[in-house]
Amino acid sequence: MSAHDDGAAGDARGIGTRLAHTARRPADHHGFVNTPIHRGSTVLFPTLDALEGAMRGDTRRGPYIYGLIGNPNARELESMLAQLDGGAGAVVVQSGLAAVSVALLSMLGAGDHLLMTDSCYGPTRWLCTAVLPRMGIETTFYDPRIGAGIDAHFRPNTRLVFLESPGSLTFEVQDVPAIARAARARGVSTAIDNTWATPLRMRPVEHGVDIVVHALTKYQSGNSDILLGAVVARDEEHWKRVKQAAEWHGHYAHPDDCSTCLRGMRSLEVRLARHEASALEVARWLEARPEVARVLHPALPSHPDHAVWKRDFSGSSGLFGCVLRPHAAGREHTRAFLEGLRYFGMGFSWGGFESLVVASDVRASRAVVPWTDEGALLRFQIGLEDPRDLTADLAQAFERAR
Repeated sequence: MSAHDDGAAGDARGIGTRLAHTARRPADHHGFVNTPIHRGSTVLFPTLDALEGAMRGDTRRGPYIYGLIGNPNARELESMLAQLDGGAGAVVVQSGLAAVSVALLSMLGAGDHLLMTDSCYGPTRWLCTAVLPRMGIETTFYDPRIGAGIDAHFRPNTRLVFLESPGSLTFEVQDVPAIARAARARGVSTAIDNTWATPLRMRPVEHGVDIVVHALTKYQSGNSDILLGAVVARDEEHWKRVKQAAEWHGHYAHPDDCSTCLRGMRSLEVRLARHEASALEVARWLEARPEVARVLHPALPSHPDHAVWKRDFSGSSGLFGCVLRPHAAGREHTRAFLEGLRYFGMGFSWGGFESLVVASDVRASRAVVPWTDEGALLRFQIGLEDPRDLTADLAQAFERAR
């Protein structure tokens, strides 16, 4: 097998082999394992015919024209992402939120209607409530557990259904195949934020989804040191639309960040397995704590959507939530607990080597199904530390907060 093999649909090789060998061309770079970083704006052409030919070409596959439109490092990463998701192609942009924006704007225009899951990422909700209305695009939020019942919400002008499974704060698992079937029957496209699972744990294209969004900032990069996002398209038509939307809005992925992300992806399988195992250990430990009302982890049998998760996912990741039991001290109890932790930093994002925790209040943002839990809602990102040290840290923080 050559050192460069981007695979194809139905690739039977193990995921570790694909992650190690996809999108590498040592023979093209004097034998160096990794592709050099191509920083630059201007691309020179030897002849007028070459310049004009490049301008007429397909910017997804054709000659490079200008650094804003594409570079070798971005294309390598896009090739890896499309292969892992089983899509026709991908586009990388400067953040996960930019990827959401590109997915939305590639499919929607003035007078169109969007169906958005009520459990979506907070900034995604802001796009729907603050930006899209100014463009003449209307959004209806729907119950994430609606499944095939989504059919009742379609309108003649519905153009896109957007999913996020599980929700990144409240962890509802959506019936992706049922929603995708209902949309396809109506001629409506679907998009999903699949950042929690990565293509190693769930491949939405196989369930009928047209567009897959990833915040590569998270598990794919793995070190909390870059911001990057991607949109993977199921077929040529959707790929063309997301690529055009990214170009029209000036979206760009820096070659340094693309190279850093691709380097992180080589070890994604082994890192994600550690995140998954440690998160399950910590989640089970939390389930037994008297301070915890319930744990929000789809891989636990106690989760209301566990059966759907087990059917559609091949595993889990390191992100989950929990609801604390109401405490007389309220916010002061939560503050004392969080500030007493040694190994959990208070901060957003996930997928890095370090463990994190944040407290959220989603009561005001829910538009369809009210959030009624009275206790504090916490989200844990379990990093690569020893899980025994993490549970010991949580135990002493609970004790300190009494």
